Amino acid sequence: ARHNEEFGKRVGINREASTAEQYNISLNHLIRFIEKKYKVSDIPFSKLDLSFIESFDFYLRVELQRMPQTILGIVRHVRKMIKLAIGEGIITRDPFEGYTPERPKAKQKYLKREELDRIMTTQLDHPARYLTRDMFLFSVFTGLAFRDICNLTPKHIIKADDGILWIKTTRQKTGTPCEIPLLDLPRQIIEKYKGIAKDEKLLPMLSCGRLNKNLKVIARLCNIERKLIFHMGRHTYATEICLSQGVPIESLSRMLGHRDLRSTQIYAKITNHKIAEDMQRVESRIENKFQLSV
Repeated sequence: ARHNEEFGKRVGINREASTAEQYNISLNHLIRFIEKKYKVSDIPFSKLDLSFIESFDFYLRVELQRMPQTILGIVRHVRKMIKLAIGEGIITRDPFEGYTPERPKAKQKYLKREELDRIMTTQLDHPARYLTRDMFLFSVFTGLAFRDICNLTPKHIIKADDGILWIKTTRQKTGTPCEIPLLDLPRQIIEKYKGIAKDEKLLPMLSCGRLNKNLKVIARLCNIERKLIFHMGRHTYATEICLSQGVPIESLSRMLGHRDLRSTQIYAKITNHKIAEDMQRVESRIENKFQLSV
């Protein structure tokens, strides 16, 4: 509870309200589990062991029938509290030792090149869909998350001494700075909507819910047979726009505004096309250098 209170005080500074809400949801699940199983409102950290963790997993998975991804998020929050308790010397052993959560099957979170081409070229059915497409493509070609695009103003566009335009901003979720060279397509989108957004914002963003609702229609019109959501733009920037074009992961990490390279590795998916291109370059370099003797 103390962690959640302190986290809540940082909302709007360098933490998101949605993340604070998720921590509170996880805490409420834990409280209800303790009350049901142990008939008390709280138990000391010293009583936590592997049996407790596995019982909590069973409660979420079987009794509440939560999805694996939801369980993983809740357990991750509890595990963070355990690590804080160990760091403060409240307990010395990790009750999670020996616990292996069931992980959901990984879903591809980025768009492939042909899917991206379809979104860019397909005729749409409504002005709101075209606006949604453009805002989504802005994310695809800058890597910025929904909230960070909403926060952009013209002052975040900086021209360097060499004439290159940069987006220089701070991520709302983490408070970390990110600096992104502005590619041609997002420059076109900025110019297209110049002076239209309210409150001196750079772009006329819709709510995340409306964007995702429109993206669902766009996916159908473009014959994309999977769920299309706004955050896929950030994953597509990391995978298809940057890594597949040879951008080092260290550079990508800075542009995404990550504090830890491990966060970037979640986004970093190397496509088969990139592997094939890399190996073709290797083959051209070693050609005739290795010969099999008869």
